[in-house]
Amino acid sequence: MKLVHDWLGPLELPDAARRMVSLAPNVTETLFALGLGERVVGRSAFCYRPAATLSLPVVSSYTRLRWDLLDSLKPDLVLISTGVQRDLLQELHGRGYPIFPVPLPHSPYGILENIVLVGALLGVAEQASELAAHLVERYRLLYQSLPPYRVYLEFDLGGPITVGRGSYVGEALQHLGLQNIFAHHPQSYFTPDLAEVQRREPHLVIYEPKPHRSRPYEKARRLLTERNWPYPLVVTGGDELAHYGPGFFGYLEALVAQIRAAGIYG
Repeated sequence: MKLVHDWLGPLELPDAARRMVSLAPNVTETLFALGLGERVVGRSAFCYRPAATLSLPVVSSYTRLRWDLLDSLKPDLVLISTGVQRDLLQELHGRGYPIFPVPLPHSPYGILENIVLVGALLGVAEQASELAAHLVERYRLLYQSLPPYRVYLEFDLGGPITVGRGSYVGEALQHLGLQNIFAHHPQSYFTPDLAEVQRREPHLVIYEPKPHRSRPYEKARRLLTERNWPYPLVVTGGDELAHYGPGFFGYLEALVAQIRAAGIYG
């Protein structure tokens, strides 16, 4: 298959890749959702959805790669993301690996577009279109499903990170009917001024812990107490809103249910 990539220029990739290494969690989940899991021979340490991926060799962290292991797997295609992985993808390309970078989405519709893109690349376009149609219908049903609460979203990434303009998470919150208190901030992802959060008086804090953390709600509640924040709190399961694979839409449905159950009035 010959194509021209926006970043890398002309690429020649196998028509039907049989030994794929996926270094991006969203891509790995998409491959399994499209019925291509048996062709995946390696993953990154952050690719743990679905559970079937856990038996695969770990080739990389998010940005550092075990080159000897990658060579031994003899992949005919390496799939990777852009953004933080840009330097790694350039190095892979420079070393001559058959590589395809899947772009970061800027809205939930970008997640759907990436599903279709991966399906077309791997010869399962019909399955990809069917999956995307199913997910877009679920997303449509969530439109304006919540009152216009002012919300502050915090990711625990070793410190607080929130979202502004141009992020798929911010767009999703708006789709649900919520008002991100930093919706007009000129950066997609940034470290917030916690005093400014207080000045903007959110009705609700949505906190996303790191994955696989014990008692995340208790930790989040302690944080709010330390900051003297009296706001209602919803805590995700970890790496849910930050995950932009097909499962993202199910996590949004769960978030809506949590917020409704919280009984917030503003």
